[in-house]
Amino acid sequence: MRKNVMRLMLCALLFALCSSGAAQQPAKIPRIGFLGGSGSAESARTEAFRQGLRELGYVVGKNIAIERRYAEGKPGHERVLAAELVRLKVDVIVTVGSRPTRAAKEATATIPIVMAQDPDPVGNGFVASLARPGGNITGLSNLGPELSGKRLELLTEVVPRLTRVAVFGTSTFPGNAQILRETERAAGALKVQLQYLDALDPKDIETAFREASKGRAEAVLVLAGPVFTSQRTLLADLAVKSRLPAIYYATEFVEDGGLMTYGANRSDLARRAATYVDKILKGTKPADLPVEQPKKFEFIINLKAAKQIGLTIPPNVLARADRVIK
Repeated sequence: MRKNVMRLMLCALLFALCSSGAAQQPAKIPRIGFLGGSGSAESARTEAFRQGLRELGYVVGKNIAIERRYAEGKPGHERVLAAELVRLKVDVIVTVGSRPTRAAKEATATIPIVMAQDPDPVGNGFVASLARPGGNITGLSNLGPELSGKRLELLTEVVPRLTRVAVFGTSTFPGNAQILRETERAAGALKVQLQYLDALDPKDIETAFREASKGRAEAVLVLAGPVFTSQRTLLADLAVKSRLPAIYYATEFVEDGGLMTYGANRSDLARRAATYVDKILKGTKPADLPVEQPKKFEFIINLKAAKQIGLTIPPNVLARADRVIK
């Protein structure tokens, strides 16, 4: 009898120890893949995404992990990095820009993909519609094509009697064709003649400025593309050398010496991308999460750059700027 009691007590003790060990097993920490073009250009957006996660109760290293990958301007490198994130079996992939999104789309049809920004998600074939994305991709649009006309309009306000504008673009960049069409539509209404110059490689940028000068361009409009993102300082320097006012699509260009930028607040878009991640981790399918559009826009002027090319920004334009760099 005593032996049976001892056996029962020993079994109960072992069961309690096993149960205790099982209870102490750490919960699986979700891993997020973050795929972008440039670590330096997107540092503010990466931090904004982390801030969005913190606002939702996620702390990197405690209850969530982020695997960051940046192509850094290397052609086709997004595909390599997207495949790597898939092999790591991340729970969600967050993409910054059309090329990373396309690379992620080609790499997986099952892992949810959240676009932190894209100029034309429907036109690029990432979603069936903004209201009903379908598939495994959702996220945010930055209204790239629609805003190009506004940038051209701002150039006409700061350059007296503007009639000729050089447009720098990258024909292989997803969405470039539609952005250019919208720019041409705005140019017709503003009675401005455009000179499109294709830059497929950083070495093409200097050639583009030479061609712009030959074409008697009075200003430069830079369309979105990784070629330009990685060469922000070069663009600013050549604009000064050519004495050409230029407007860009992202804040970093002006912070690195460019004249003006107007567009969706990309840091806000990155912060909002965290909301999509949270919903997906809690069980919502990407197909059921509508693509959202920007809520905040920013217009920034660099007066240092204006002074370098001898340009005076009209007071009424300065008054509309969200930020002025002096």
